[in-house]
Order: sequence, then structure tokens, then C-alpha cells
Amino acid sequence: MPTQLDATTMVAGQIDPASLVELKAQGVALIINNRPDHEDPGQPTSAEMETAAAAAGLAYAHVPIARGMGPSDVEAMRNALASAGDGKVLAYCRSGGRSVLAWAVAKSEDGVAREELERCAEQAGFSLAPVAHLL
Repeated sequence: MPTQLDATTMVAGQIDPASLVELKAQGVALIINNRPDHEDPGQPTSAEMETAAAAAGLAYAHVPIARGMGPSDVEAMRNALASAGDGKVLAYCRSGGRSVLAWAVAKSEDGVAREELERCAEQAGFSLAPVAHLL
């Protein structure tokens, strides 16, 4: 079940390719996959998710974050979020946590105030403590 972060961004744990049609119906325009392939047995690969997203009429970005978040991950997340324009975005990973952290650092680099990011994350049930030094 997606959790709303801000006006256009939601996060979720692993989603199923079959759920993409419903997400499109809910107004989602872009799916961002923050999971590396083969992180868990049985998870859909990025290629499978990209194919399902295209079939559902959704844009798709793969920004895998495996062992911490580096500058290239943040830049890729910023670019993915920007590519959606005013469209709704769903970013997902195993639990939603990495997606929230990547969203927060990307938005911080775009000039969103730390307090606003923390408020959005806390309302969604997440802590930005692991990336506080980057905000």
C-alpha cells in the first residue's frame, strides 16, 4: 500500500507488476524502482517491472540503491523525480525506507527545506536520521 510523502510523491515496499494498471488509474505517471535486482528471491527484476510499466502506460526509472547512497544515486533520483514534471510518482524498494531517504536527499538538493522534508517523512512514518547529515 503506497504512503503519501508530498503532493506528488508516494513510496511503497515491493510492488507487483500487476498493480501497475491500478496505479496508473490512480494518476501515477512514473514508477521509480530503488531495488537492485536479485536483492530477494522471487522479486521482479527491473526489466520485468519496466516492461509492465510500459504496458500500463507508465514511465519507469531504475535507481538501485544497494549499500548506502552515493552522489550518483542522488543525481539519478533527482533526474527521475524531475522527469515526472507535475505527475505523480511512486518510488519503491523493499520497505519504502530507501525510497524515502533517496527522495529526501534529492529534494534537499533541489532546495526543499530540511524541516519540510522531515515533516513529510515523519507523517508517513519514516525517519530521515540516516541521511540527516546530507540534508
